[in-house]
Amino acid sequence: VICSDKTGTLTEGKPKLVSIISSEAFNDIDNLYHAASLERASEHPLAEAIVNGAEERDIHLSSTKNFKSITGKGVSGTIDGKNVLLGNLKLLQNNNIDAGPLPEKADKLRAEGQTVMLLAIGGKAAGLIGVPDPIKQTTPNAIKDLHDEGVEVVMLNGDNHTAAQALTYKLDFESGRDDDYQIEKD
Repeated sequence: VICSDKTGTLTEGKPKLVSIISSEAFNDIDNLYHAASLERASEHPLAEAIVNGAEERDIHLSSTKNFKSITGKGVSGTIDGKNVLLGNLKLLQNNNIDAGPLPEKADKLRAEGQTVMLLAIGGKAAGLIGVPDPIKQTTPNAIKDLHDEGVEVVMLNGDNHTAAQALTYKLDFESGRDDDYQIEKD
């Protein structure tokens, strides 16, 4: 058995912003402006992808006040006087924000292998951001060669279960079935 990390080992380690889905009262440009302005204060690779996505679209970012990284949930801060949250559903729930239909939309993107973050602006669910990390070109053949040698490959990572499962199906892991997963929840 070989245990492998995902980011930078099986994937390129260079996530890229590909999805912005906005709630009814919000728009994609404003959401990306708030998410990227907030993430500019973070050192996470997904944050870099969001900031780069905003810069590629010529969106000028603002400074963030009261930036806080909340372990296992996401980040928060104040931008232009508005409280902004970016992270998982627990982050929104802990702040009494109704995510509406966003979790179902997020699950669809996760099924495609994207890491998805929910965005709230001013106490309202504003949308979501999807950031996949492309699979390295060499990874599928490496996995196949290991399987041919009788080696089981196990991926260990902190991704959402659905996103991790999508990657295992794309790579044809022998253990890419739900019943083979051991998930620890916090």
